Amino acid sequence: MRLKDSVLEDNPHWYRDAVIYQVHIKAFADSNADGIGDFRGLTGKLDYLQQLGVTALWLLPFYPSPQRDDGYDIADYYDVNPNYNTLREFKQFLRAAHRRGLRVITELVLNHTSDQHPWFQRARKAKQGSAHRDFYVWSDTPEKYRDARIIFRDFESSNWTWDPVAKANYWHRFYSHQPDLNFDNPKVQAEMLKVIDFWMGLGVDGVRLDAVPYLYEREGTNCENLPETHTFLKKLRAHLDERFKNRLLLSEANQWPEDAAAYFGDGDESNMAFHFPLMPRMFMAIEMEDRFPIVDILDQTPAIPEGCQWAIFLRNHDELTLEMVTDEERDYMYRVYAADPRARINLGIRRRLAPLMKNNRRKIELMNVLLFSMPGTPIIYYGDEIGMGDNYYLGDRNGVRTPMQWNQDRNAGFSQSSPQRLFLPVIIEAEYHYESINVENQERNPSSLLWWMRRTIAMRKNFKAFGCGSLEILPSDNPKVLTFIRSHKDEKILVVINLSRFTQTVTVDLSRYAGMFPEEVFSRNRFPIIQESRYHFTMGQYDYFWFVLRSTEARREPCDEEYLKLKLAEGHPWWDVVNGKAGERFCSFVLPLYLQRVFWFCGKGRVISQITILESCQLKQNDQLFLLTFIKVAYTEWDPEVYLLPLAWISNERLQNVKERYPLEIITPLSLGDIDGFLCDAAYFEEFRELLMKMIHERTKVTGEPVLIWLA
Repeated sequence: MRLKDSVLEDNPHWYRDAVIYQVHIKAFADSNADGIGDFRGLTGKLDYLQQLGVTALWLLPFYPSPQRDDGYDIADYYDVNPNYNTLREFKQFLRAAHRRGLRVITELVLNHTSDQHPWFQRARKAKQGSAHRDFYVWSDTPEKYRDARIIFRDFESSNWTWDPVAKANYWHRFYSHQPDLNFDNPKVQAEMLKVIDFWMGLGVDGVRLDAVPYLYEREGTNCENLPETHTFLKKLRAHLDERFKNRLLLSEANQWPEDAAAYFGDGDESNMAFHFPLMPRMFMAIEMEDRFPIVDILDQTPAIPEGCQWAIFLRNHDELTLEMVTDEERDYMYRVYAADPRARINLGIRRRLAPLMKNNRRKIELMNVLLFSMPGTPIIYYGDEIGMGDNYYLGDRNGVRTPMQWNQDRNAGFSQSSPQRLFLPVIIEAEYHYESINVENQERNPSSLLWWMRRTIAMRKNFKAFGCGSLEILPSDNPKVLTFIRSHKDEKILVVINLSRFTQTVTVDLSRYAGMFPEEVFSRNRFPIIQESRYHFTMGQYDYFWFVLRSTEARREPCDEEYLKLKLAEGHPWWDVVNGKAGERFCSFVLPLYLQRVFWFCGKGRVISQITILESCQLKQNDQLFLLTFIKVAYTEWDPEVYLLPLAWISNERLQNVKERYPLEIITPLSLGDIDGFLCDAAYFEEFRELLMKMIHERTKVTGEPVLIWLA
């Protein structure tokens, strides 16, 4: 089947329902056996990412660079690092991702460049006060801006470094080989707008604005979150919206919630911003077995403008930062998660998720459930979906940047090169050895973490409340259990999470939802109806529930039949309904109701967990369209079954003729009123079979060639 050039939805707020996968090109897949991952390798793994269920990819820097800070020291904003192939391969990757419905977010490192960038080499040789020199921030004395903190305290003793060529000090908020650009210079701003135009013009869907709080410097301030920064962001956002459609600005602002929320502006700055303070408190809550750290930071989080979104994560390519916690909280985190001082760096912990959870599967699942349940768009760090380990002996933060583990072959299937050529060694620690922890092994095991992640992501995508909904913390009598409601329009999801390693009971006030019943989303099991009295749960260790609150007044879902009716009324044939964006709702809501009221369905009384369209064949004769669809019905406690479901789009006159030929109890219309469409059961298949055989016979007689039926 030939894929379209792009299947991306025309949706300016696509990022609110997204699931983002963060990946470093050099660490994912090596296509040319040089020991370094590249774009051709990443392109070859897009099917894996699509099957995982993610909807967007965040690529770490891939520009030409001396690689002294893993690519964040950029030497050329307009090209691709030769180690990762060329700009041509990047474009091919981008098109392949878009054909699979995957959006691509890249890095825009605004704050600084490499000291090898031509701009800096030109600036250090230029005359003082010249336009070229003013691309960066210079001073005769390192005493300016003394109130600005030093971010990389383990590596730098000052924010100033003497340059012997320029005979002056240059300003840097990070490493000394990363001089900060001077955003007071309009020419620097113009260059950054040109850079974003270049990548957006290629089709990139969004950019992460690295280190955005530090763009400007002012004496007497801490040189963070200055008003001038927000003025420039408004200019950048207006420039982007004027020239491009459905694009994203994601701000990396490691700040307290009030300061981080300021990067949304009035909805005219960033579309998204990271919620850094929430991340360490999820780790604190599960270790303390107390909901308070999460509830407290959510209470401190201000409302954000309509259409904006938080970006939330558990781990990423940097250390687990502890900048946005108190000194007491930082000491606690070090004590419980980094007892070995070598696991600490700057103000953080350089470990992956699985080692932080001591490889406890229940805790890993619980942390991901927290991630998928919190307000915001979840970001998954590559390898965490299979529980990869780390190696903090590698120095800096390289321990969490090791090659992806695909199989138990040489180099974990990442590369065919000599192991000595790998950019970093693979993990060989016994508990996380690539021979046991890899994609191939987990693909074969339906109970693996990888399969659990796929199922959980797929389930989360069924509910708008997780991406776009509000959050309301529900009071309960047990501080070890976190309970809250995610709401979007009429959709209400009750989340109950046991943060304890022991069995817990909890009583929750759900009286406002009296008369409704909780339906567990994975099993479709229905819990007792909610009464005016308080509702009681018993939960196992590190247990969790997602419940849809459903009304007892209408067990059916008329809204979805109305939705399908509208689709057909608009002239969409069955092919578009089943294979288009309505397909998920068709399988999740319409088909389960239909199957329960036809006599030939064998699964009555069983709980349907999922219905999947396996393949479809569209036939046309004159003005009649027919669709033969094979559906797979999976149950919570039964083997899956496959049914042939004929679908037809026919005239009212023909519908009446068919009803006269077959009794109404066999032809079961789908409550479509006067709409000219219906679902019919297998008894009607004979008519399709006769039509199909006639078409094959006629075409073979004309062409002398066998008929090939294309399957979607």
